[in-house]
Amino acid sequence: MTHRRDLLAAAAAAAFPGLAAAQAFPSRPLRIVVPFGAGGIADLTARAVAKALGEGLRQGVVVENKPGAGGIVAGETVARAEPDGHTLLLMSNGTAVSAGLFRSLPFDPRKDFAPIVTLGFFDIAVLAAAGGRFPSMKDLLAYARANPGRLNVASINIGSTQHLAAELLKTSAGVDFQVVPFNGSPAVLTALRGGQVDAAVEILGPMMGQIASRTVVPLAVMGSQRAAGLADVPTVAESGVRGFDAASWNALAAPARTPPQVIARLNREANQALAGPGLRRQLAELNVRPAGGTPEQLGDLLASEIRRWSEVIVRAKVPRQ
Repeated sequence: MTHRRDLLAAAAAAAFPGLAAAQAFPSRPLRIVVPFGAGGIADLTARAVAKALGEGLRQGVVVENKPGAGGIVAGETVARAEPDGHTLLLMSNGTAVSAGLFRSLPFDPRKDFAPIVTLGFFDIAVLAAAGGRFPSMKDLLAYARANPGRLNVASINIGSTQHLAAELLKTSAGVDFQVVPFNGSPAVLTALRGGQVDAAVEILGPMMGQIASRTVVPLAVMGSQRAAGLADVPTVAESGVRGFDAASWNALAAPARTPPQVIARLNREANQALAGPGLRRQLAELNVRPAGGTPEQLGDLLASEIRRWSEVIVRAKVPRQ
């Protein structure tokens, strides 16, 4: 009888290799390839998720940082990996931006990855220096309308989410201001505090310390809802730009052709981790709003973000790289 079961199992494995791989998953430690350096929000998010995911899978999950080339290095690493679920990509809105920003990519963001789950969203904010001449977002927009081209708004590198969110604000609000790119968030903060620029568009999380010390003031958050811990700070939409919604996000994806059963297992474990109080508390400390959901929802998010940011890149005449 045992021999017969073994033969049936072997026959099933030969006929459905994906099923066999899924049944054996995970057979070794997993790795999450992160397209950013260590220490940033994306990296810290990945490490928190890796720990919680590993506990559910009862297997180690390590984070491997592969920054460079706008996420291309990390994306190519995962796209070419064995599609068995053991190598995952920390996908982000940067993945969507790359589709419109680069003339060519060594992978197709829509075809070469299997979506797993959206991990979370983190807010982008419009900031001003404390004691500056713009006490509110409405004041800043009113000045921009009355003085086309005279307002200077800092962001990080051209093609970054912060830069494109600032460009999206220009067109959505029907105003004209100068978006001034700097090489990194510390340079943005220095320029803002030194009065070299009037405002800045930056990821909210890393600015919370400056906000708490009252060296910078959040005028508005760009997402669809107010940020946790800043209930008195309006959204851009509440400040008069109807329907405006821009936020950064992170997700997990696997190489295309990863067995559906493996994707389903990873999705289930990730959703359970995201629902747990421990991971939710860690993400809240990073100002990340936990998401979760289905692979199909992540696929829809990626497709919509590719369309949105590609249109912004064209309208803003951002040079393709």
